[in-house]
This record gives sequence, structure tokens and C-alpha cells, in this order.
Amino acid sequence: MSGVRRRTSPRDSAPARPPIRFGDDPLLWASWLYYQEGMTQGEIAEEMGASRPTVNAYLADARARGIVNIAISSEHMRSVTLARALEDQFGLESCLVVPSHGGARSLIDKVGHAAAGILPMMVHSGDTLAITWGRTMLSMAQAARLDGLRDVTVVQATGGTTAKIPYSPESCATRLADNIGARCVPISAPAIVSSAQARNMLVQETVIAEQLTYLSRLDRVVFGVSSLRPNSTIHSSGFFDSALQQHDFYVSAVGSLVGQFMDAQGAPVTGPLSDRFIGLSLDELRRVPSRMLVAAGVDKVQPILASLRGGYVTTLVIDSDTAAGILRTLDVRLSRYISSSRDKPDTPPDETTEAPTRNLVKKFLNDPRDVVNEAMEGALAAFPDHIMAIDDSVRAIGARTPRPQGKVGVVIGGGAGHEPAFLGFVGQGLADAVAVGNVFASPPPDRILTCTRFADQGAGVLYVYGNYTGDVMNFDMASDLAAAEGINVRTIRTTDDVASSGFEDRDARRGTAGNVFVFKVAGAASARMEPLAEVERLTRKANAACHTIGVALEPCSMPETRRPSFVLGAQDLEFGVGVHGEPGVQRQKLAAADRIVDEVCDQLFTAMKLGTGQRVAVLVNSLGGTPMIELMVLNRRLQQRLNACGAQAHMTLVGHYCTSLDMVGASITLMALDEELAALLDAPCDGFAWTRNAVMKQA
Repeated sequence: MSGVRRRTSPRDSAPARPPIRFGDDPLLWASWLYYQEGMTQGEIAEEMGASRPTVNAYLADARARGIVNIAISSEHMRSVTLARALEDQFGLESCLVVPSHGGARSLIDKVGHAAAGILPMMVHSGDTLAITWGRTMLSMAQAARLDGLRDVTVVQATGGTTAKIPYSPESCATRLADNIGARCVPISAPAIVSSAQARNMLVQETVIAEQLTYLSRLDRVVFGVSSLRPNSTIHSSGFFDSALQQHDFYVSAVGSLVGQFMDAQGAPVTGPLSDRFIGLSLDELRRVPSRMLVAAGVDKVQPILASLRGGYVTTLVIDSDTAAGILRTLDVRLSRYISSSRDKPDTPPDETTEAPTRNLVKKFLNDPRDVVNEAMEGALAAFPDHIMAIDDSVRAIGARTPRPQGKVGVVIGGGAGHEPAFLGFVGQGLADAVAVGNVFASPPPDRILTCTRFADQGAGVLYVYGNYTGDVMNFDMASDLAAAEGINVRTIRTTDDVASSGFEDRDARRGTAGNVFVFKVAGAASARMEPLAEVERLTRKANAACHTIGVALEPCSMPETRRPSFVLGAQDLEFGVGVHGEPGVQRQKLAAADRIVDEVCDQLFTAMKLGTGQRVAVLVNSLGGTPMIELMVLNRRLQQRLNACGAQAHMTLVGHYCTSLDMVGASITLMALDEELAALLDAPCDGFAWTRNAVMKQA
């Protein structure tokens, strides 16, 4: 469908169906052709296979319903423009982009239901259709309905996975077949078996061999894609076990497609699982005539992009923020896809502003390769009453405060570049030790183990760190090493970043500035001499109570390159940024400070279900380059919004707490409080980034 108009004879008995980027909405289709393509009503009638009076009625109805107001509404136009750009960039037959925000459904359900709406255009009597597994696939299967078709077969695309997940291959295939009145063909074997020999034996079994033949004669396949984040489907389904993560077999992989790993260009990545897999291979996938990828979430930008580059996709169903992220990665400007002889919309889609030319960023550096060591040496010299080097390592740093026998140790850590996090939160009533990595990179396992030995006082150790793949891998390895030495270790991964994943998938979120409150609760619980299980419970509760959104006005710059980490136009901002110099989930036009805070509050309040009488802890955090005067402006509006919804700010922190080098931007963290959490936040602490000597009640 990309760029090719279907000419329909006026004698056709029924109007043509719109390209799927218009969501099966003839009003939107007609509006686009008239206002954006500049076609006459007669040309539109020919294009749509309808009469001119029908087209005239469509355009009138579109204006009455608010789809068009001089031009197509910005959200509709953004989605259609993104779809056109993706079709053009990757030669797709069709693409549907659904808005990421608004409505009662979760992001996964929005995309899953949209894909279900496409199935009637895609599946025909006599077809053989394969489906993979995952949350999005199950959502689509549950919403799918097909009437009037005969002899349709649904095939499980791979063998089975763990039964612990509700979105297993068996569940998705069975539900889809039931809902569309099709026959279901299972694959009566595991997707991953114990050895290549076991696989060779199983695929020769008569029943399994017969089932697998259906995969060689597919007409259609519907599939999702998995990132390699710790809570992604490839992990939760049992494919990618911890033993494999400790090796470099899949270091070049960016995602998983039909249970198989691929690199950034979509090429298969071979490893120990390759000859143990039972199901549709990537080569076989590419040979299926019609291939629909259904995916949502900005964490999937790289694996979706790899799927497109690898030629695995003919039809794409995706959300708008993820679509924009893919095009931004490719540096595609959407302005080239907006052309019309009629009025343009008041607010154009993303990225139409010319980006400024940037030179090297000036920095106080010696050799950039030494910046982390030199910075840690400077910190140790500046705060000798709070921190000290462990075993003469400037990147394994411990608290000066005494550690009584029987106290649970708290070890935190992560990459440099976030100062004063993480070493500023080591001290009395906070963490006992911190392991520091390179800029935006996880510390290695041996350094984490050094900190663990230092913190251990016989009652066990709690690890608290952000939910990033490198940190998960290295802290898990350190935990195994500590266990071999008899040290009992528990782990909390912080997941406060609301923008990085939907509310239905909290465990997939990133850890950002909410770390500060979580570290405080863990340290306070440990200082009360609570046992390890109780310190873990309270820290986990604190993490679940934290919600953060970050906004950037300018990118950061890495010490070694001294160049911006991404390009941002003079009138643009990035909404939903993390703390590693990456772009946000959505590029927006620069707005007044109050309006930016309003959008952050709208999303945070919704995520927290914040209402009258609730207490919160507040953190207005600079991402590095935003001064205190601007942070206080943001806090002013934030407090107004809390008052308006009847919530009370029990504690407010404003300043530099968890930064992203020199990024100009800020994040807002809200932590929902009860008496238990409030008491732990109020407890005394003494780190060089946070000192609290007594409980201070706020009105």
C-alpha cells in the first residue's frame, strides 16, 4: 500500500477498504486525501470506490466529529504520518500506528486490539496462519473475531514454553483459533530442548514431524518481538536462562524474534540455543507471504528496527511513541511526508524544526579516560568523614560509619555520570557501600563482591540497583560469588521510570531518580537492625511506591566524545528521558514550565491513582545542567497540582540528586507514603548528598 493508490472502478459494488494506517476509518481516509494529498472530491471518490455525495458526507462528518478542524487533528495526523514514513522507509505493504496515550486500555491492549481489527483484511478461507507468543499476541488473540470463513488453520509457531506464563505459545494459538473458528495445530514439544541430540530425536517423531510440516506451508504469520531487558518475554518464558547471560554468546543480540536472537541488522545470532530450538526458523519466517509484526513500547525500538532491517515484516502494527523512536534513530524527518495544497495543521508532527549545529562541548578534563578515577579521588578527598576507599580501590567505596555485627549490609551501584548518585548516598542510615562503573556502565562483578564483603556483618546483604541489563547481569554474578563464600544476598531492582514501560509491565521499567528514596528506605530499615527479609520487604515496597518522569531540553555529552548524545531542535524537548543520555519516548514542542509540569503530573497522578488525603514524598531533580532557580519554578507548579488534587507533600527534595552528566533537564519523582514508609524517610541519615538529623514535619 505504501505510496501506491488503488484505483477502483465506479462500477465496484462496494467501497474499497482504507489502507490500514487509517484504522479502517473512511472518514479519516477521505480527510487525509482531501486535506493532505490535495485531491479533489471526484478523485477521492474514484480512489475510495464511492460516490461523490458519499465523499462529501464523509468530509462533513469528519469536521463535525472533530477529526478535521481546518486540518486533520494533530494526533490522527501524527499517527498516519508516522505510518507513511515507516511504509516508505522499509517498503512495507501496510502499517498501522495507534496513539500511545489516552484511553482506558493499556498500551499492549491498544496495539493488540488494533491488530485484531486487521485480521479480517488479512485472513481468508483456507488460510494457514501461525502465531507466536507474548503479552501482545495474547491480547490480539483475545480480541480477534472472524465470521464467515471456512477451513482456516492456526499453527503454534514454536514449541512450548514454561506454563507459569499466561501468554505461552499454546495459550495464544488456542485462544486465537477458538475466537476465529479455526482449527488449531499445536507443536507437541518444548521450544528449547536440552541438547541438539534431543532436538533431532524429537523432530523425527511422527506426530511432531507432521505438526512441523504446517510451518512450511504458511500463508500468514502474526508475531511479536522481545527486547532483552530483564523482564522481557524472552526471559519470563524461560528461553534465556541466567547461565547463558554470564557468557558472551549473545552479546551482539538486540532482541528475539520467534524465540531466536538477532543482531541490529536482523541477522540471526548463533549460540548454544541455536541447535536446540524447535519451531519456525528466521529463514522460514522470511519466506511466509504475509508477515505481521505487532509490538509496543519504546524498549522495543531496537528489536523492531532489527526486524524491519532483516526483511521479516510486511505489515507493522505499532504505537506512535515507538514509531517515532524508530524514525528518530534513522534520522528521518517527518516534514517530507506532509505535503498539501490546503491549510496545514496548526501543530505539525514531530521533528520539523531544524536542529542547531553543535560544536564540541567544553569540559574540565585531563585525559577523558581517567575522568571516573579522578572524580572518585576528588570525592574521597572532599568527603573523608562520609566515605572511604575499600581495599585501596577508588571505585569500591564504603561508609565511614560503624557497621555493628548483625546489621544487614546495603550495597548499591551503577555507572558513573549520575553524581551525586550513587556514592552520595553512602553513610549512616543509607547504603554501606557502592560499586562504581565507567560512565553509564555497570560495575564489574569482582568490584561488587568487594563491596559485599565490606558490607557483610553476618546478617546478609541487600543489593539495590537500577533495572538495566548490564547491572542485572553483573550483580547477579556477584551474588552467586558471594553465595559461594557463605554470604546471603537479596536483590531489589529499582523500576520507577513511568515513561519506559506501561503500568501493566512495571517490572520492565528503568530505575531512575526514584533510586534516592529507595536507597533511603533500605538504609533506614538496615539501621533499625531489621532482619534481611524485612529489609528486603520494606525496600521492595518503597520501590513499588516510586514513580518518575524525566524531561530534557538539551542532551548530555560524553567525556570522551564531548559531543551531544542526540540532536534536539531549538524548539523541541524530549519527554520521558532516562539517565543514560538517551532520547525520551516522545519528542514534543517546547512549552512553558507550568505546562510541562502539568503533563508530567497528569501521567504520574494517573499511574499512582493519586487522590485526596494521600501523602507523597517529592523529588524535583536536576539531570545535570538545570540550575536550582528553574527547579524551584518546577516545584512551584508541582505543589499547586498536589494541592489541587488534595494530596499532601510530606517531604520535598529539590536539587541535583541523580543526574545524567550535563543534560539540561529535570525529573519529578513522587513516592506514595503510608506511616511505615514515612517513618523510614524521616529517620536520620548522613551521606554527603543527603543529611537528615531529625524528623521535620511539613505543614
